[in-house]
Amino acid sequence: MHLLRLALASLANRRFTVLLTVFAVALSVTLLLAVERIRSEARVSFASTISGTDLVVGARSGPVNLLLYSVFRIGNATSNIRWDSFLHYAEHPRVSWAIPLSLGDSHRGYRVLGTNQVYFEHYHYGHGQPLRLAEGRAFADDPFEVVLGAEVAQALHYRLGEHIVLAHGVATVSLVQHDDKPFTVVGVLARTGTPVDRTLHISLAGMEAIHIDWHSGMPAQGTARISADESRRRDLTPKAITAFLLGLDSKIATFTLQREINDYQGEPLLAILPGVALQELWSLMGTAEKALFVVSLFVVLTGLIGMLTAILASLNERRREMAILRSVGARPWHIAGLLIFESTFLALAGVSFGLALLYFGIVIARGYLQANYGLYLPLAWPNLHEWILLGGILLAALLMGCLPAWRAYRQSLADGLSIRL
Repeated sequence: MHLLRLALASLANRRFTVLLTVFAVALSVTLLLAVERIRSEARVSFASTISGTDLVVGARSGPVNLLLYSVFRIGNATSNIRWDSFLHYAEHPRVSWAIPLSLGDSHRGYRVLGTNQVYFEHYHYGHGQPLRLAEGRAFADDPFEVVLGAEVAQALHYRLGEHIVLAHGVATVSLVQHDDKPFTVVGVLARTGTPVDRTLHISLAGMEAIHIDWHSGMPAQGTARISADESRRRDLTPKAITAFLLGLDSKIATFTLQREINDYQGEPLLAILPGVALQELWSLMGTAEKALFVVSLFVVLTGLIGMLTAILASLNERRREMAILRSVGARPWHIAGLLIFESTFLALAGVSFGLALLYFGIVIARGYLQANYGLYLPLAWPNLHEWILLGGILLAALLMGCLPAWRAYRQSLADGLSIRL
């Protein structure tokens, strides 16, 4: 107890250096815990990009590629799926709902998705959260209506009733515009923190209408273009789509229907379980995730080394203090224990202050992170893994404190009394 009081008094006497050391340790602890929280929540958010969908079906390729273009709007499909193949499984007795997806166009770098009303009813994300409209309504009978994702509307400053022109292809700058068939903004979806926010949603009829006078992926040459009014009177049933999502009436039927789709004789199809494909995709990013964690550990190590440097630098200034303590009866292990107490207290104060900074940061930033990135950071006590990390930091500080303690232990009484100031 006397050593503890003496250690606290010694630290108070060097309060400015102590505060800087504690602040450095606290910042490193805050960074480590923040990275861990964001890593774990990013994994949860990543896995929750699509929720409640039992199967994702596309042309036969790879599971990760199918997931990337159908859910994350990254890359392109190897080929399309015939419309009758979609109808075959949409009418399957075990299928509760089916959402067609048609991709291939864009608007100022944002992907355009052709789908139907079922998309707004059954597409879920997060923990089973449905899509909600922040403004307006979903597209209806008119094929030239578009519903914007929240990020598209915010970034491009679009409002309800505005007319926009879609572009063929997915490049940021496209040379081929569907300028003869503009779309009207009729709705804006609430922010989800998923690729939905970066997507423009049109009907399958609208997707078919803008390509009605195209042949082999190019505008028809030498013939009159079909106007928007005339295309409304045409049959706009799609001939092919990019992929589709299925919700089944029973989870037990998932694997059976997956095998049936993969063995479909009509055309080569691939059905994947989104959860399994998401885990496979996340594992591909595991190296970057671990690298971020290692960098955070090195930041903590740097903070602890700063603490060790501050204690070692003060030893020469405190040699007379140590000698006086020895002269009044303190033993060498008392001197060593004093320095170990100081290093442990510095680390404990840094960890406590770091936790306070972490929770303060969560309170300030949680709304922004959830709204813009779909990351929900709970204001909860540290979990077991975080407690282990904090315990490891305190143990490392204790071990580091042994170095100055060993040096002080070896300083003799005569050396301390004879030092010249």
